[in-house]
Amino acid sequence: MTAGSRDPEDGNGPAGEPLTPPVPLSALLGDRELGLRHLAGPATAGGHGAHGVHGMHGVHRAHGVHGVHASEMPDPSPYLLGGELLLTAGAGPAEDPDAYVARLVGAGAAALGFGVAPVHEEVPAALVEACARHGLPLLEVPPRTPFSAVARAVGRLMAEARTRELRRVTEAQQALAAAAARPDPVPAVLARLAASLGGSVALWPGDRTAGPELPAPAWEALSALLTRVGREGGPATATDRAGGHHLAAYALAGRAALGTATPARAPGDHTVASVAAVLLTLLTAERPAGAEAAALTRLLLDGDPAAALAAGPWYAVHARGTGDPQTLAAALGTVLLDPYEGGVRLLTDREPAAQPGWRLGVSAPAEPSGLATADAQAERAVRRAEATRTPLAHHSDPGFAGLVGEAEARAHAEALLGPLSPALRETLRGWLAHHGNWDRTAVALGVHRNTVRQRVGRAAELLDRDLDDPDVRMELWFALRTIDRGPAQPG
Repeated sequence: MTAGSRDPEDGNGPAGEPLTPPVPLSALLGDRELGLRHLAGPATAGGHGAHGVHGMHGVHRAHGVHGVHASEMPDPSPYLLGGELLLTAGAGPAEDPDAYVARLVGAGAAALGFGVAPVHEEVPAALVEACARHGLPLLEVPPRTPFSAVARAVGRLMAEARTRELRRVTEAQQALAAAAARPDPVPAVLARLAASLGGSVALWPGDRTAGPELPAPAWEALSALLTRVGREGGPATATDRAGGHHLAAYALAGRAALGTATPARAPGDHTVASVAAVLLTLLTAERPAGAEAAALTRLLLDGDPAAALAAGPWYAVHARGTGDPQTLAAALGTVLLDPYEGGVRLLTDREPAAQPGWRLGVSAPAEPSGLATADAQAERAVRRAEATRTPLAHHSDPGFAGLVGEAEARAHAEALLGPLSPALRETLRGWLAHHGNWDRTAVALGVHRNTVRQRVGRAAELLDRDLDDPDVRMELWFALRTIDRGPAQPG
């Protein structure tokens, strides 16, 4: 799919006319002569007004582009997963631009790229007006700009963004651990956290803060979050938005709480703040476990569980409930916990027992080198505990081999496949049935092979699974087959 031309790698154009070379990525990333032109919708970061020239970098950063989808269908919205830059050469929005744009916005499209030529010599004014009306960024794709080049540019931007974020999180973790080793560690950790997040932080109760002073609405909302999280029986974490800031609060030991306020929210901020919350728990607890604190610091600095922890065995635990995470950690004999949205995960060297107010998923006993696998086992186990309404579920044999009974198998399948929409489940089922062959899957589903690739990639991301792993493929296949069979009929 190109805007008026085939990919230059394919050879000559009409009548043997040589095509122009591939558009350099630098052009798509902001070159004023060959870059994309922003015509309507919210202005991109670093842009030049409603009609200025914009590169893909601004669109990616300002509007959260997570992928590229090319389609000439009158209504491509059923095939969008949200966050895509939709590329079209003009056939799709020709009849009713307003309805077309409204459907794209409703499906979560991040932006629309309109290829000039071969259908239109310029972007239709009605489409510009519709995008401006619905707030959808509209980009003019110049003639002879292959859509594949745009897709490659977006892919490169996404990869660069992931690498930058991973590097930022790793450096922040190491800096926090170093701050915790200073003579006055609590204010040092708070200051380091504020700098890493680019915002303000507060420790409750008390008046210890770091970072820029917050506007009154943001401070009032953050104080309310801290009070909510810090009270007995409060949630492990809570989030809000106020005063132009993203707010979050994390429970600490002794009914204390850590609060963060940032003008923007980066993907790794939760991880960084969670590390700070664990360190502050260790630093402020009345009787911190020195050996475990030292182990945690070594983990953060060296990233080597085998060198930091005793031989074990260790148990990874995922817990979901309404109780106090610190009380739960104390009951399980550990201070190694990581609160997250909707639950908490812990690491203990004692075999866990059921705890009031919680549903627990417990891994198989593991050596330090196997903690990553144990963490995944605990996550699957807690999903099964919730599905079967049991207070504690231990890791069983991988996949469905360890499940007993149709009802439990169905509950496991529903929990496993819960993050996937019907369209993603259908695509994943077809892809697995055709042994991962993109072309055969596309033919069977009646979609383009790029659509299959995008959907399967999105499914892997939502499931947090490696689809190249045959064990994972087997488990997903049996889960899909269980869903296909429908509920067991009473005898």
